Formats: sequence, structure tokens, C-alpha cells
Amino acid sequence: MSLRPSLLDPLFAPATVLPGAGPKVAVLIDKLVGTPERPARVVDLLFHLPQRGIARQLRGSIAEAPPGEPVTLGVTVVAHRPPQTAGRKPFRVLVEDQTGDITLVFFNLPRARIEKMLPLGSHRYVSGRIELWDGFRQMVHPSRILDEKGLADLPAVEPIYGATEGLTSRAIGKLAVSALDRLPVLPEWQDRAFLDRQGWPAFADALRTEHRPAEAAETEEDLKTPARRRLAYDELLASQLALALVRSRMHRPPGRTNVGDGVLSRRIEAALPFGLTGAQTRALAEIRGDMGSDRRMLRLLQGDVGSGKTAVALLAMASAIEAGRQAAMMAPTEILARQHAERLRPLIETAGLRLALLTGRDRAAERRATLAGLADGSIHVVVGTHALFQDDVAFHDLGLAVVDEQHRFGVHQRLALGAKGAAVDVLVMTATPIPRTLALTCFGDMEVSVLDEKPAGRQPIKTVLVSTDRLEEVTLGLERALAKGDRVYWICPLVAESEYVDLAAAEERFSALRERFGEAVGLVHGKMAGKDKDEAMERFVAGETKILVSTTVVEVGVDVPAATVMVIEHAERFGLAQLHQLRGRVGRGSGASTCLLLFKGPLGQVARARLEMMRETEDGFRIAEEDLRLRGEGEVLGTRQSGLAAFRLARPEVDGDLIVAARDDAKLVVERDPGLKSERGQALRALLYLFERDAAVKLLQAG
Repeated sequence: MSLRPSLLDPLFAPATVLPGAGPKVAVLIDKLVGTPERPARVVDLLFHLPQRGIARQLRGSIAEAPPGEPVTLGVTVVAHRPPQTAGRKPFRVLVEDQTGDITLVFFNLPRARIEKMLPLGSHRYVSGRIELWDGFRQMVHPSRILDEKGLADLPAVEPIYGATEGLTSRAIGKLAVSALDRLPVLPEWQDRAFLDRQGWPAFADALRTEHRPAEAAETEEDLKTPARRRLAYDELLASQLALALVRSRMHRPPGRTNVGDGVLSRRIEAALPFGLTGAQTRALAEIRGDMGSDRRMLRLLQGDVGSGKTAVALLAMASAIEAGRQAAMMAPTEILARQHAERLRPLIETAGLRLALLTGRDRAAERRATLAGLADGSIHVVVGTHALFQDDVAFHDLGLAVVDEQHRFGVHQRLALGAKGAAVDVLVMTATPIPRTLALTCFGDMEVSVLDEKPAGRQPIKTVLVSTDRLEEVTLGLERALAKGDRVYWICPLVAESEYVDLAAAEERFSALRERFGEAVGLVHGKMAGKDKDEAMERFVAGETKILVSTTVVEVGVDVPAATVMVIEHAERFGLAQLHQLRGRVGRGSGASTCLLLFKGPLGQVARARLEMMRETEDGFRIAEEDLRLRGEGEVLGTRQSGLAAFRLARPEVDGDLIVAARDDAKLVVERDPGLKSERGQALRALLYLFERDAAVKLLQAG
């Protein structure tokens, strides 16, 4: 049951309450601003701000109107020129003013409708872009055709919205104006002195200004209006306040010092096949500092592909065990959990300790034995999937929980694992480099350690762009690689968001490569049963198969040092972060590695920039910054469902300075008014509900 203040009910009503949002239009509105889980609401239309505004005032004369720019002209209709033959010929209308003439061009519009809109001899106002065709001026499908009354009713600036097929920008504008009429009077949640200093309007006024702009906004700079900045700050403050509340609850229980004598850590470190990098040593010192304090640790360990996060986590776990406690490591998939267990077991056993694996597929007897060992403390380390959350999993004394690939798990799952013991320290890891502004936004409830060096001996990966026209050459190259004993990943393309279409692409490529290379080719995809997927991976690791055809399930964490070739088919369809993750599957051994980005031309501007960036650098942080610039924050970690805050009003690449201010403000609020009980605190509760950070308010209720 939602505890949302009733004041906000008009905004969370379905969009169908708005005039003009009948059943047919409702489907289009849902497509535009709804989600698969819930239909669009009034608030979704309010938060769908215009991308820009076009000035509609009269712009001079036909002779002076600049080609390619939006203009509104007063003209007289001189002649109708219907097409002489059937087919896709346009209907043309000649119009003029005192300085010259121009042809209006219409495709597939009924003749009667055109003649009604533009009667011969009438005076009309037309808006659109002029282009030159064979030396003559023309305007194809004017965006507006108005008489005197229509012009008088026209706003000086028309907002232009991101639209969807069947729902025009103008129709969205009308719905947005109706949504504005439902805006209730809301309490002011911002600090008055701060608002005055910034010169920002009230929340409702800011929304009205954005949906009914008084000035045209064509550039990025034009969009930095006081109203837009105010709204961005509201959303960022809601996000930061939610994180600060979670954090205060996480840290409220005093921690227990999780520090031992270093004996186990030294034994395990001596058994590692490489020395620690400076970055690993630094991160470990920060983690041990947290574990030794009387506050619970909540730290993000952020490291690029292959930077050695697992070794740091292992040594942190050793510290917890030295303190007489247990450690758990949670991975998002069974493949990854098994891989971590296989890697860590020999090192853990070197120190005379026991490690167990716990997944959803364990046999009953196996599971019973593991649960008994965790409960009596004879198992020191457990590695598992979200099977670790289950109620029957009880620890003797859990001291450290390590969560791998943070973005696959939500805050609540972290909290659930942290609740498996008294004052559990939590270390979360991600191999997805996150730009600084985003790290603050999405992980503002954590301290951050960064691994920015690669372990010694790691070879650079050669990245090559290859057109799909040269597929035969690529296949010949694979023959040479296999002859040398190399192993190859072949990643099949993403087709929209449909796993079934992705699967068809993978199976087709698998069949084609099977014909050429026979039994040496394996296949793994997301629709396979977990057991079959693991078996396919194990055959590849063991070298029984030499080429592994896969959808993106191998993206994160899978480690096969003998794999030195990565082929990514239709690389232009992938995001930068994903390409970088996939490339990181090779270059993990001592052999020289190659990543082939197969693309189908011609490439769009963004796709080309992406692939060029991949060729230029292996620096994950630089790639992440570029990804943010090219795509916006909502998709930096893959799809929009990645668990990252996908903002609707704020744009971290533009509003980065506001994130820091919002974080400081949120910190102060939680220090002074942790229960949000003051007058401003009550208003901030409304803000949290408005931006759907309800989980934070539930924490307040839970006390």
C-alpha cells in the first residue's frame, strides 16, 4: 500500500483522465512515457519536457527567409497545381507575398483537404522550413497553416517534444497543458535562501515555463534556463536524499571491528600468481580502514575489466575471517558464482580455510551440508547467487558481504545480504567504469575505491574495425588462430530488445561456423537452461570447443585466459560500455589478443564515434565519459533497466555541478532532521514521493 500524500494523487492518476487521451491515444502515450510495468500517468507527461522551442513570430518576407531555418510567413494563395498523373506525385500550391513566391508541396493528402485549408485568393500564415529545389523555393508539408484568428491564438514560441509515431509534438503539447491544469499547490521543499541566490522559480512555475516557453531554445546553452535548472535540482535532490537516508540507516547500527592479525592475508597474498598493483594496495588499505572502524562499511570497488578486483575482495575476506567471522560473495549469475568459487578455493584452502558454493541448483543433500557448515561456522567463505538471500540461509557470524557486479542488484538486495549478520560490512564491486558525476548520483550512499591500473603482464588488445562485407577474410583469420591453439569468442548482435531475435541470430551464426569448423564450435545463450549454459562454458574453458558463439551472456566476468580473439558482430548496435565489457573477455592471458568489431555500413555519426573510440583507447573511464556524452546517463550500464538512476529532468552531463550541491544539501538535511519531521522535512517527503524514491520514505517508517 502506498503511503503517498493524497495531495499528489492528481499527478499519479492515469493519463487517460486528460481530455483527448481516449483509448487509441492512450496506447501511444503509454508507448511514449509509460513503462512495460505500468501505463502512463499525468506526472509522466509533465516530466516529458520539450526538447527545444521554435519561435513562431512572423519572419520577414519570402525573399528574405533563410533556407533551412523554421519561418512563419504571411502569404496569398495564387494557384493549385494537382498532379497530372497517378502515383507518388505531390500536390503543389503556389503562394506569394510582395517580394516573391514559394511552392507548398504535399504528398498523399486528399485534394479536397488541401483546397479547404488553402482556398484560392485567401490570405494564410504558413510555418515550416524553406528549401531550394531546382533553384526554386519550396516548403514541403508546412507544419502550420493558419488564418488570422489561428495566428492570434498561436503561442509566440512552440515547444517541440520528443514524439512517437502517431502522436505529434503538437498533440503532446496539448496533453501537457491539460496536465499542468491538474498541478496541485505543493509545499516548497527547497531552502528559500538557496532558491533566491540561484534566482530559481517555484516548482509549479518552473514546469509551466518549460511547457509554455516564452523564448526559443535551439542550443544546449538555451536549455540551461533557471526553470530547467530548478527542475533538474529537484530531481537530483530527491535522488541524493533517498541515498543519504539509506546510508544513514545502513550506518546507524554501530559496526564491529573486523580486523585480525594479518596472518591469513599474508599467506593468501604470497600464494597469488602476481604482486598487487599500487591501486590494489591503496584500495585494500581503504577497505581495511573501514572494516577496522566502529561504523559499518558500505564501499564501492570500481575497477576496469581485468584490474584485479577479485584479489582485493579475497584479501578483505581474509581480514574478516582473521577477526573470527565469516565472509560471503554474491554474483549475479551461476556461471560467475562457479568461476569465483573455482578461482578462490585453492587460495582459501592454502590458508587452511573452507569455501562452499551455494546456488539454486544444488542437490538437497549438498545444500543441507552447506547450510549446516554456515550455521556452525565450519565454512569460512561462501560464494553464491541470490540463493544467499533465502530465509533458510543462516550464518554463524557473517562479517563481510561482497556483492559482485553491483548494477545487477538493487539497494534492497544489498540490504538483505547485509542483514544476514550483526553489523555486516558490505563491499560492492563493478567492472563498469562509471564517470565521477554518475558515481555520485547512483552510488551516493557509498564510499568509492578505484582500481585504475592493470596487473603487470597484461597485453594490450588490438582493436580492428571490419566491414561485414569481409566476413570471408575474418573466417580465414579464425582458421589461422585455431591452428595456433587460440580460442575465439563470437558475439552475436543485439536486435532491439528481443532475446528471441538475438537467439535466432546466434543459432544462424553457430550453424554457419559449424559447417566450417565442425565440433570445435560451441553455443551459449540466455534461453538455455543454467546447467546446459555451464556445460557449454566448461567445454570452452577446457578447450573441447575452440570457438564459442554467444549472445551477450558472456559480457561480465567470464575469464578464459586462453581466449585471444573476440569477434563482435554488428558492433554498431552495441553501446560503448557493452563493447568495452565484451572486449575485456580477451587479453586476460599472456598471449597477444585481438578484438574485431564487425559493422554493417553506412554508419551513423554516433555509431562511428563509438567504434572509433573503441579503436582509440582501452581506458574504461574515458570510454564511460564518452558513452555518457553520446547516450545520456540512463543507458550507461546497458539497458535502461540497469538499476542506474535514469533521470527525466536532470542531465548529469550538463547538470554535474548541481549533483555535488544536492549531495551536500541531502547530507545536511539527514544530519539535522533524520526523520524528516520539520516543516521542510515534511515537504521533502512529498518530493521523494513525487520522484518515486518511495523506498527511502519506507525506511523512515520502518525506523
